[in-house]
Amino acid sequence: MKSHRFGTAPTPVALRTAKRRVEDLPTGEALKLLGSIELGRIVFTRHALPAVRPVNHLLDAGDIIVRVQDGSTLAALLATQEDAGIVVAYEADTIDPRSHLGWSVVATGYATAVTDPTEIERYARLLQPWAPGTASGAIRIRPGLVTGFRLREDSP
Repeated sequence: MKSHRFGTAPTPVALRTAKRRVEDLPTGEALKLLGSIELGRIVFTRHALPAVRPVNHLLDAGDIIVRVQDGSTLAALLATQEDAGIVVAYEADTIDPRSHLGWSVVATGYATAVTDPTEIERYARLLQPWAPGTASGAIRIRPGLVTGFRLREDSP
């Protein structure tokens, strides 16, 4: 494998020939895109270091809902939460690996355990975990800051 000095790696042909532009997304559009897919990544602090877990989600009245499995890291974190919750970031994207076009959204806010039995039951019907195990609860992320961008082809 040939090495390159920092910043001098060869550019793939697709990147050299395609013209792209980055557009910032308004909050409403970013949330709409986030709600259009099922998979994202939750970023939280574990042992004073950043941790990331892929999870499936749904958007409910502007809140991001994630189910948690018994004994999972997220369940343990929520068990020790303060009333305000724990600070998390949630990221989801759809970017085509060939064209390098698509979008990415990051929502930052506080995660709290969903405690209302009716809501837990509702989310259990709407959001099935992808991994085997016993899902016992749900997390509600209330975004305080939502940012996003779209990579588009630039007009000539």
